[in-house]
Amino acid sequence: MDGKIKLLTVEEVAQHNKEGDLWTIIDAKVFDLTKFLKFHPGGKAVLLDDEVRGKDCTELFYSLHRSEVLLRPQYARLQIGIIVGEEERFKPLPPGSLSPVPYGEPAWLTRPFKSPYYKESHYRLHKEFRKICDELIIPEAKRCEETGDRISQKVVEELSKMNIIAFKLGPGPHLKGLKLLADVKPEEFDYFHELLLGQESARAGQRGFIDGFLAGAYIGLPPILNFANDRKLAQQITREVMEGSKVVALAISEAFAGSDVSGLRCTARKSEDGKWWIVNGTKKWITNGTFADYFTTACRTSKHGLTMIVIPRGPGVETKPIKTSYSSTAGTAFVSFDDVRVPVSHTLGEVDKGLKVILSNFNHERWGMVVNTVQLMRNIVDETLRWSNQRKVFGKPLIEQPVVRSRIAQMISRVEVCQTWLEHITHQMCNMTYAQQANHLAGPIALLKQFATRCSQDTARDATQLFGGRGITKTGLGSAIEQYHRTIPFDAILGGTEDILADLGVRQAQRAIPKNIRL
Repeated sequence: MDGKIKLLTVEEVAQHNKEGDLWTIIDAKVFDLTKFLKFHPGGKAVLLDDEVRGKDCTELFYSLHRSEVLLRPQYARLQIGIIVGEEERFKPLPPGSLSPVPYGEPAWLTRPFKSPYYKESHYRLHKEFRKICDELIIPEAKRCEETGDRISQKVVEELSKMNIIAFKLGPGPHLKGLKLLADVKPEEFDYFHELLLGQESARAGQRGFIDGFLAGAYIGLPPILNFANDRKLAQQITREVMEGSKVVALAISEAFAGSDVSGLRCTARKSEDGKWWIVNGTKKWITNGTFADYFTTACRTSKHGLTMIVIPRGPGVETKPIKTSYSSTAGTAFVSFDDVRVPVSHTLGEVDKGLKVILSNFNHERWGMVVNTVQLMRNIVDETLRWSNQRKVFGKPLIEQPVVRSRIAQMISRVEVCQTWLEHITHQMCNMTYAQQANHLAGPIALLKQFATRCSQDTARDATQLFGGRGITKTGLGSAIEQYHRTIPFDAILGGTEDILADLGVRQAQRAIPKNIRL
């Protein structure tokens, strides 16, 4: 071998068909497996099979492996040639490409479908950001999910330079004066821009990384932006977070209370001179908590009153990782405060009226969770359509089975309904003030979230059935399905469990029923 790729014929390859001299063809590429034989994870018998040795085993290969396997350096270097007159059929799509699979993209991105919601600036931003996701964010997501590491500071700094961290906080005055991607003007940035950014990031499919991708700022920084009494402090923390030098986390849930915030026990009392809060207590399931620099914390300051306080990491603050069913890259933490002294100037809003601060961001938080949930569901629809079309059972593709098509029909229906409902609510958000959203959208967003997460769990079950054993295996063809099935319950719990959100939605409707209405 001279180390160069050669032009070879099928007949030439067929002569290398035994142990000690073993070649095969995969998608017009010729691979020398002679030395690899004893290292093959599946044993050498598989490679010495009559369908492999000296033959074109393309169909067999893709029934066992994902396409990206051939791109790994240790396997790519086994290639010695290409078949004369044949072309590679299964080339990876270039960065920034749309999925060619039906329903693999939301309708607004699919020709010839049109949408009344998206403008030219949305399409520009999408095109530019998808390429960034494919080249930077998704590779980092896969690395972090595999290692459990937090997102690297280098990647954070790159994203910060593009103001993507600021993007993640949605529209608002924090964007003023910033240069945004695709020349989107800060004043025109709306919730549909935020929606597409969220869904593009979720294409990575790595559930732990979605939270590890500084999701703590998404829920922990808005209370500081909107309610900090010390505006210089708010500006400082906002600047640090958006430039990627500091991380903020929202610290509300405790072992004692989650959705029932009235049961919170973490306390804050003022020092004798009235200049400090003395904070004692614990918080649990805090996203990004293991590496957060600031904690936007709900504290009990009277028998019936809660106060929100920004607590910097420092003496008396300790964090411990919590092992969950998704990756530690999310930084999920148990946080303890032991006689932590915090300046009273770090108070958010009014003393004993912290519930207002807590509730103010719930709509946006839950809406953002739906954005992720719907895209993760679409990822699985795309994976399942690809798999069912290539997987052969009883001599024909899996998708030829009516029962399989029936399951897939339900999966498609769920994601399309959720996307349409999500876009409808997003349109209302773009045309309502923050106060109007609180009055009119809390119920619809709650209902949408519980509906979307139930749809997701149904889709996870259906996909697992169609992938079979591969759907419960952490590597290989069904790895995306396994991870989805294992981690999708997070979306059904975080931000409020399904039963609580369903009840919230109906209670809001109940209050709006006119008293003089009868059947």
